[in-house]
Amino acid sequence: MRHLLLQSHPFSSFLVRLSGLGQQRFSLALSLLSFLLVGQLQAQEVPPTGKNVYADAAGVLRWEGSRQEVALFGVNYTAPFAYSYRAHQKLGVKLEQAIDQDVYHLARLGVNAFRVHVWDVEITDTLGNLLENEHLRLLDYLIQRLKERQIKIVLTPIAYWGNGYPEPDTAMTGFSSIYPKGKAYNTPRAVAAQENYLKQFLNHRNKYTGQLNREDPDIIAYEVCNEPHYRQPESEVTTFVQRMVQAMRATGYRKPIFYNIAESPVVSNAILSSPVDGFTFQWYPSGLVNGHTLRGNPLPFVDQYPIPYQQDPRFTKKPRLVYEFESGDILQPVMYPAMARSFRAAGFQWATQFAYDPMALAYANTEYQTHYLNLAYTPAKAISLLIAGKVFRQVKRGQQFPAYPADTVFADFRVSYRNGLSELNSPEEFYYTNTTATKPRKAAALRHVAGTGSSSVATYEGTGAYFIDRVAPGVWRLEVMPDANSVRDPFATTSLRQPVTRIDWNTQPLRLNLPGLGLDYTARGINHNNTFQAVATNGLVRVQPGVYLLAARGKATSAYAAQTAFGSIKLGEFVAPAASEQPLQVVHTPQVQVAAGRPASIRATVLGASPTDSVLLIAQHFYGQTRKLPMRRPTLTTAEATVPTELLYSGLLRYWIVVQHNGRNTTFPGSFAGSPRDWDYAPKEHWETPIVAASAPLPLFRASQDQQQVEAGGISGGGWADYVTTGAGQLALRLLQAPPTGATTPASPAAPIAFLRAYFGDRLATRASDTNNFKELVIRGRRSAGAGSVQLVITTTDATAYVAAVELGPEVQEIRVPLAAFKLGAQVLLPRAYPGFLPLSFRAPGPVALPIAQAEVLQVLLSSGAAQDGQERPHLDIESISLQ
Repeated sequence: MRHLLLQSHPFSSFLVRLSGLGQQRFSLALSLLSFLLVGQLQAQEVPPTGKNVYADAAGVLRWEGSRQEVALFGVNYTAPFAYSYRAHQKLGVKLEQAIDQDVYHLARLGVNAFRVHVWDVEITDTLGNLLENEHLRLLDYLIQRLKERQIKIVLTPIAYWGNGYPEPDTAMTGFSSIYPKGKAYNTPRAVAAQENYLKQFLNHRNKYTGQLNREDPDIIAYEVCNEPHYRQPESEVTTFVQRMVQAMRATGYRKPIFYNIAESPVVSNAILSSPVDGFTFQWYPSGLVNGHTLRGNPLPFVDQYPIPYQQDPRFTKKPRLVYEFESGDILQPVMYPAMARSFRAAGFQWATQFAYDPMALAYANTEYQTHYLNLAYTPAKAISLLIAGKVFRQVKRGQQFPAYPADTVFADFRVSYRNGLSELNSPEEFYYTNTTATKPRKAAALRHVAGTGSSSVATYEGTGAYFIDRVAPGVWRLEVMPDANSVRDPFATTSLRQPVTRIDWNTQPLRLNLPGLGLDYTARGINHNNTFQAVATNGLVRVQPGVYLLAARGKATSAYAAQTAFGSIKLGEFVAPAASEQPLQVVHTPQVQVAAGRPASIRATVLGASPTDSVLLIAQHFYGQTRKLPMRRPTLTTAEATVPTELLYSGLLRYWIVVQHNGRNTTFPGSFAGSPRDWDYAPKEHWETPIVAASAPLPLFRASQDQQQVEAGGISGGGWADYVTTGAGQLALRLLQAPPTGATTPASPAAPIAFLRAYFGDRLATRASDTNNFKELVIRGRRSAGAGSVQLVITTTDATAYVAAVELGPEVQEIRVPLAAFKLGAQVLLPRAYPGFLPLSFRAPGPVALPIAQAEVLQVLLSSGAAQDGQERPHLDIESISLQ
């Protein structure tokens, strides 16, 4: 392919003339020419500069001039406003510096779209006059930096939000502080304030670019307001939308105006008939703020995005954008590429995740607890965003795909829940979010590699992301991010005082096998203060975080400096957080059970230990014999050991992990000086796990212990969840039916009203050799008078669902449901997705009989009963559920 490019390039005749020069000069010229060509090839994915967009007669957004379809993918980012602004100030971080660093990372991840709902409450007064303050100045600054990286922008001028979350609101000056969403559209003074504000905002001149907001070609469109809340009558909505559009057009603004149609479906007719140019949607497929990490196969949540207005000509002739999306409370790096594919199938031309965490705050994930995305702190998820951007730009608008799991391999992409892997494998690009056995499609043509983990191209023991880009034949740019390791659940309650992810600047081995580089290449650090120089041995170098220029033996690299432009970045640019100021840590969660009579593996993450430190496992059968076992360290940050069978007879396994450094012992849990084997070791903290016989039950849910590991609640306003005690004093989860209000209706008459969802895949894995012994599911609970029917659903790693009914009486009892009673069926997609028009259930193909060894999630579904006003709410109480 390269020779064809050279033949067709206008520099080809120049190259022929250069061939008469000496070999060294010719090689240098060829390298420079190849570098220019790479820049041109990269630019093909970059949006055009200085071009506006327009909607054609078919409702497709196109670029002026080229008439190419728009396909832009990126993030929301909120540093100039609200909590993010205050938190940066609290930490003493300069906002301009934070913006510079974060925008570099966005460019590194291939982001070419940015959206934010502007906190009008911070930049206006109550009459809608624009205030020239720090928030507005920082927005101007952010826009300038985005433009420099060729990232296009959609702004939503009216947010309606207070500025507090997750804190209380602070002093606010704007009209949104006195007119809430439900009144902002039909209160005359509020409407007038918004008209005034929109005119002034569009006519605002950016202090850095000198352009009016309404004229800036990189601000390609506006969405009027963020997630409005409307009710009948529609006429009030019609009038409001018309006035907002008129106010914007009165400024001379002529580019597209979009409006949210997903938030208030009760008045969708008014939005469809309005003079707006297009419509906006959001997608939170797993709900929000579950309070902990969701586990299990999430891909059925994002299999499709059906839009209820697809047959309405008022909708089909206008473009559509996704202003916000996120896989709430999910860290698995598989969701974004699947979502991007579903967005394209639904006809979207813009999609922006909400919200990219500023690097200065991402250590604690405090900005939005249920969202978590940052290149340094969530490296695999960030690489999945890079891959998703490629999906969004390469999949055709409206292209259809088969249902999951048949859609896990499409075009150049692959998504694997089992492997925790998203992957792009094209002739020139190879990106992956986890260690992969996949081989590059055409190794000789490879130009760009990015990933976490290892592949046939890069074997890496660190936990951060890395990027490898060809600069010229035999010359590559390597960028290595520091190690990132989770130390707490990032989706639990957060605080700036509580890190959830730790950063370490470790020296890690990296073995490369890149076309044209060879195994004895040179590596030279080129970012600021990076003086590293080395020659690889059999392809291996040991590197710290930074940027390196790699060159095959004999290749000259003096033409490439830190300031050399490379696409939308510079060769020597590098941004990473400093190492976390945290002491030695051991992160470990004990297993719920281990099997008696069989060796058991204990694994832990060890952070802050040097390569020469020893790690020991002290294992003890309760008040029985104790063994000191050396732990293997497969990588710098992992340790593992096998507890022998002589300690694993039925009973209780207690254990500690000891790190030995310079002759001193530190014991975990607790980080105490000394060792549990010392006569005067006083701390009582330890880990423990029951040792059970092969015939012992496996607990899938225990109300007394699992409150923080399960999801439970109502569906579509039909119910809610609580914890109560039974007459015997046992704790039970209560699923209740909500009083009839008429305000909400279930998704369908057969839809459940409340649910329990419990992931147990990790528990079953520890009893894998016992799965053939399990014959029934045992539920202990009761169902009150008037409560509806109860269904049990077990889903497998491949998302195949098996369903059985269970009958419970008014008194606490044990009901045994044979596993043979579970029949192939559908799972309910829980927690419930937003918007509410998205699918409620999902059915995947699978074997007729439940393959219990592959089971991982249990659902308990309560249907609506014959409740009467004034009676006790119908409910279902669950003490425990187990496999026996």
